[in-house]
Formats: sequence, C-alpha cells, structure tokens
Amino acid sequence: MFTREFGIDLGTMFTRVVEGKRLLFAEPTMAAIVVDEQKMVAWGQEALDMYGKVPETIEVIRPLQNGVIADYEVTENMLKWLLRKMSGPFRIVPPRVMITVPYGITSVESRAVHEAILEAGTREAYLIQQPLAAAIGAEMPIGTPSGNMLLCLGGGTTQAAVLAMYGIVVAETMRSGGLALDDAIVNYTRKKYGLIIGQLTAEQIKIKIGAAIPQEQEDAMDIQGQDQVTGLPRGITITTGEIVEAIQDPLKDICETARRVLEKTPPELVSDIIDRGIALTGGGALLRGLDRLITKELGVPAYLVDNPATAVAEGAARGIQMVPILKRNLPQT
Repeated sequence: MFTREFGIDLGTMFTRVVEGKRLLFAEPTMAAIVVDEQKMVAWGQEALDMYGKVPETIEVIRPLQNGVIADYEVTENMLKWLLRKMSGPFRIVPPRVMITVPYGITSVESRAVHEAILEAGTREAYLIQQPLAAAIGAEMPIGTPSGNMLLCLGGGTTQAAVLAMYGIVVAETMRSGGLALDDAIVNYTRKKYGLIIGQLTAEQIKIKIGAAIPQEQEDAMDIQGQDQVTGLPRGITITTGEIVEAIQDPLKDICETARRVLEKTPPELVSDIIDRGIALTGGGALLRGLDRLITKELGVPAYLVDNPATAVAEGAARGIQMVPILKRNLPQT
C-alpha cells in the first residue's frame, strides 16, 4: 500500500519513468562530469544543453552505450538522483522498480544494471527485455499462442522480436540505432558540402525534415556548421531528399535485422504476423515513412503504435503487476 512502483526505460538516448499510466519523467540520458573530481554536476536536459559547449575541465558523456552501461558509477549516481526525485525526500518504504534492458545482453551486463538500481535504493528490482516491455506497453495480444512481431527502434539499439505466451520466441538485437542515422547525416554533409556539423544538429535535421523514403512535399532546413577547409562558420540549406539519401545504409541494416528474425520464425507464427503486421515502437519509429519502407522491404505490413516513444516505459510499469506471469521469461540476475 505504501510502496511506489516505477517502470524505468533506461535508454541510450532517453530515460523515461512511468508510474501506473502516468509518465513522470523523460529526459536525455546524459551526464556532465568534472574531470579532475569525477563528480557529476548535471544530468538530463541540463547536461545535454552543455554538450559541445564546455571547457576541458567538464566532460559531457552518455553513461549508456548501445543500450548497456558504459560507466557504472555515473549510472548508479544518475539512478539515485532519479529515484530521489521521483519518490520525494521523505520516502519511508523504498520503491519497487522494473527496469528495461536490451534483448540478448550478457549476464554480466544485466547484473550491472540490476546492481546499479538496487544500490540506488530500491526494495525490489526486476529486469525486463525491451521488446517484451514494448509489446505490453503497446497492448499487443502476447498472452496468446499466436505470433506478434515488433521492431523496437532505440537510439543505441535496434531490436526485432516475435512474441507469444508472454515470452520472446525469436529475436535479434543490432547494437546500432538512431545515433547511426545521426552519424550518417554528419558524414553526408561533410562529404557533399565540406561542412562539419555536430551530432545534436544532425538529430534536429532528422527530426524536422528527415524521412525514410522520398516525400511528396520536399522540406528544407537552413543549418550552420564549420567549413572543413577554412574552419570558419558557414551555412547551407539541406532538403528532405538529401536526408533520405544520407540515411539509406543504416535503414538497410534495420530492415535486414527484421528480415533475419522473420526467416528464423516458425511458419505457424509467420502467418499470424502477416495478418497482424509488424508493430513499430521506440523514438526511431517516428521517422516519416519508415512504416512504408519496412512494408516494402519485407512484404509484411508495418504500423506505428499509438505510443511509440513511451511504450517501453509503460510496459515496464505494467510488468511489475505481472511478475508472477512474466517471471519465467524475465532475465535472471
């Protein structure tokens, strides 16, 4: 009665916290560290605002890389701060938490997440694979023996999974995601225009005018960067068509990951997937035209779920109540 229960989607790009059906927190997974003292001075949006704009005495990092902990101490401090913020200063009973991890991570990697959240001050902590959490959050009928396929597109990972009976039947994780699209845009502007832009600028381009396939309406955006030859500031105008061209290679990798999972899926489940389609979740699923690209490449209809960005965190929050049902399919720690 007195214990609060949180679902935490600990992602490479964003951390989201859901309690019940309410999104409590959604901020970038970034931390600003004083290099000499190894002390965290800012986290979340505040740290992101510092990215690329601070002296050498401060380092702005992503403590998670490709969905797993790259800096344990920073992640633990970040989770402590997060739980303190969510629970309030006068909590008596520590909260129960379900936290997400990518499918297929090693036992060492999953134990690191489990220990970090316990050290941060929880009473009980469970891990759940992101595709399973996303399916629960998107309210897919995975409690039946019929096949459901999902593509979870995060910043550091792309996960394709087929689910049935509250478990993952076949899945694959590619340790590359939305950040690879940003890198492709950075490389494109450097090669074509001799203009160096930052990762945050590339992300803004992707969000504002990006698309997976050519669009009827061609959008354009003015961007500023550093001339590769002179080192001086310079501006260009870039279009949607150019972004489509720039990100084709990482998009092919995403389609290939989904194709490999389909090839390994039992025939009985494939017929269900053809009828129901492939659900797209994660922030990367918001890229315009991605559903049509995947439909074209795989020959199976793909659709965007109602809550792509928050489905994983919502599924983790609901999963706490479903532990008796899910337990046999949750990662062991």
